[in-house]
Amino acid sequence: MTMKKIIRLIVFTALLLTAAAPVSAQVTTPLPSREATGDFRAATGVAAAPQRGANPSFATEESGVGLTLSGDIVSSYIWRGQDLGSAALQSTLGIAYKGLSLSAWGSYGFADPQDTKEMDLTLSYTTGGLTIGVTDYWFNTGLDPQNRYFKYDAHATNHVFEAAAGYDFGPLALQWYTVFAGNDGTNNDGKRAYSSYLEANVPFRLASVDWTATAGVVPFATDLYGTSGFAVTNLSLKATKDIRITDSFRIPIFGQIVANPCSQKAYLVLGITLHS
Repeated sequence: MTMKKIIRLIVFTALLLTAAAPVSAQVTTPLPSREATGDFRAATGVAAAPQRGANPSFATEESGVGLTLSGDIVSSYIWRGQDLGSAALQSTLGIAYKGLSLSAWGSYGFADPQDTKEMDLTLSYTTGGLTIGVTDYWFNTGLDPQNRYFKYDAHATNHVFEAAAGYDFGPLALQWYTVFAGNDGTNNDGKRAYSSYLEANVPFRLASVDWTATAGVVPFATDLYGTSGFAVTNLSLKATKDIRITDSFRIPIFGQIVANPCSQKAYLVLGITLHS
């Protein structure tokens, strides 16, 4: 897909959402998943998430049920310091009630047909600063040569199941993730690695821009992250700012620089978030 076509896609989508955007303000609550906690995939996204993005919001009805529908268009898909593809459309659909949320997140590379295609389901619960959850990641590549979504056999699936727990202290948020089933990586002995990842996020505001500094490490050897032991795999700085389109519609634009000291790689990502 040419750059001109990509620009046309972004403008067309923005115009559609502008037409659908409500004039009155909505009461929102944060999505306790990928990006609210810094990952749950979301968005280095880039999601970064939630990383794999930014904080999607729930429009809250009188019943207390929150709904979210949003999408990110990113120049490349970088997740936890790993390169998962080039330009992509990443969408989120979720529902929440009293701290419990269920969300679906997907990524589709539209610049390179060989890029990874992904769909994730996350169930999480937030109380105070504590968030716990489980995510089912599905990729179009893995142990199943036919890439079937409903193939859950232990040693023949493209699904990865990961448990997560995190706490938001305000100036600092910490999250721990561990793969417990599915297409996990292996350690140096060739056994299931129970691949784990620990991440710290520090949000701050500077020059009317929202920033997030992130540091992520893989504590044990796993070929899922390409590590032979403890390794720093994700150092990033992300900036987000709303661009005003109309009086009632703004588009958040974000830029992120990501470095992976373990793989000796660095990336620069640009993206926009579209939401109704």
